[in-house]
Amino acid sequence: AAEGENYEWTDMYKRMAEEAREEGFEELAIKFEYVGKVEAAHEKRYLKLLDSLKNDKTFKGDAPLGWKCRNCGYVHEGPEAPEICPTCAHPKAYFERKVENY
Repeated sequence: AAEGENYEWTDMYKRMAEEAREEGFEELAIKFEYVGKVEAAHEKRYLKLLDSLKNDKTFKGDAPLGWKCRNCGYVHEGPEAPEICPTCAHPKAYFERKVENY
């Protein structure tokens, strides 16, 4: 996925912006450049996720964390997500780090 995002922001949208600009569509070229920036952010996120997975940090943390089940909303407090949600019995893969950024 990261490779695809890299291609999109380094080649595809860059080329599309250049072509739009050459054809006189400056506003469209600018939009393509902005979409390219979004794709670069996607690549960065995928690479961080891959690093987290490779280093066994996807469902573990260095400090006690909150882990929220995406199926039922149960919140587990601890350094890693539980193997099974005690409320709805969904597997560990349904847990995400609980973040309150509002």
